[in-house]
Amino acid sequence: MKNSLRKALTRTAVMYKGRKLERVEVPPSERLVLAVYLTLASIAGLTALEIVHMVIFEAWNSEIFAAITGLIGTVIGTLIGAKV
Repeated sequence: MKNSLRKALTRTAVMYKGRKLERVEVPPSERLVLAVYLTLASIAGLTALEIVHMVIFEAWNSEIFAAITGLIGTVIGTLIGAKV
């Protein structure tokens, strides 16, 4: 998974080398990769917490769902922003 996440976060830049255009891959920073991993782990933990809450209390917790939604938006925004 580590290589696929790095590949998803890798940017491609177009640079001039003499008179020719050349595509150069710019790898993501280590901090960005670790932040995305932490966010994905948080999403997994909050999803498990929501499932446990539903099993024990038989009710939906909207605050946990709002946190999950916000983290998903963060990951998607990071992946889209890294490609630009």
